[in-house]
Amino acid sequence: MKILIAGGAGFIGSTIASACLDNGIQPVVLDNLATGRREFTESRTFYRGDIADGELIDRIFSEHPDLHAVIDCAALIVVPDSVADPLGYYRENVAKGIEFIGHLVRNNCRRLLFSSSASIYQSDPATFAVDEDSPVETLSPYARTKAVFETVLKDISDSGALNVVSLRYFNPIGADPELRSGLQIRKPTHALGKMIDVHHTGETFTITGTDWPTRDGSGIRDYIHVWDLAAAHIETVRRFDDVTRPAPYRVINLGTGNGTTVRELIAAFETVTGRALPTTETGPRPGDAAGAYTRSHLAAELLGWKPQLSLEDGIRDSLRWYDRRDHVIGTAD
Repeated sequence: MKILIAGGAGFIGSTIASACLDNGIQPVVLDNLATGRREFTESRTFYRGDIADGELIDRIFSEHPDLHAVIDCAALIVVPDSVADPLGYYRENVAKGIEFIGHLVRNNCRRLLFSSSASIYQSDPATFAVDEDSPVETLSPYARTKAVFETVLKDISDSGALNVVSLRYFNPIGADPELRSGLQIRKPTHALGKMIDVHHTGETFTITGTDWPTRDGSGIRDYIHVWDLAAAHIETVRRFDDVTRPAPYRVINLGTGNGTTVRELIAAFETVTGRALPTTETGPRPGDAAGAYTRSHLAAELLGWKPQLSLEDGIRDSLRWYDRRDHVIGTAD
C-alpha cells in the first residue's frame, strides 16, 4: 500500500510516515518545508512543493498511480500566530486546501484523511468533555480555519467527489519512540514544550490563565501521544472503506478520554523529571480557551484503536527528543 502524506515533513506528518514504514505502507511525502524539516524525509519518497501546485500534484499521481489514499496534515497550527495573521491562516489552511482538493479530485483520489482539531468544539462547561456531536464554537482564527475547511470537505464528499474521514486531534505530545522525528519548533507555544524549555534553562514556567471554570482554574486538555495518533491513522487507512460506507464523510475524535489540567501536567512533569518546576501565573493568551477532552468511544468502535501510551510516556519521550533534536536537525533555525 502507498499513501501520500501532505505536510509529511512536520511533527505529526513525519511520525505518521514512520508508522507507515513500520507497518509495511510506503509513504510519499509532500511538504513545502515552511515549517517541516527535510531531515524528516530522509530515505523516503519526497516532493518539495505546495499543496496548491496543481502541476506538482499531477506529477505525483502520474509517478505514483497506485496511491491508495491521501493524508492531509498540511496546515499552520499556532493559535497566537493565527490571531496576529488571520489572513495568512485562511490562505494556507482554507484557500490552498480547496485548491489541493481540486487537484486530488482531478486525479481520481477517492480517499482523504484530514487532520482536523478538537479546538473547534464548544465544550460542556460542567465536564469539559465532548464527542463528535458536540456543538462547534471556534475561539481563534486557527480553529475557524479547521471548522470552515471541514464544512468544505463535507459538502464536497456529499457531492460524491471523494470520501473523507476527518480526524479531530486533541493535544499531541511525545515523539516517535525511535526518535526519527519529533517537534521541530525550537520555541513551542504549547504548555509541555514551554515546560521543557524552562526545565533546561532554569527559568520559570508561566501558567497562562488561572480563572477557567475547571477543577483547579487552569486550562484542561486531552494529551495524546503522537505515536498513538499515528497508529490511529494506520487503522483509518486500513478500514477506510468500511468507515465511510454508511456515509461519505465521517468525523472521529482522537484523544485519550482523560482531561488533564495545566497544574496536573506540571505535577506529572515533576514526577518524570524528579525536579520541581518553578511557576508564575498570568492571564490567558489571545485565542486561548478553557479546553476539552473527548468522551467518545467512536475510534475504538470504528478503528479498533485505543491509546497505549500514558501522559508520563509522552512527557518522557518529549524530553528524550529534546536531547536528541539538535543531532537530527542541527542547531540552525
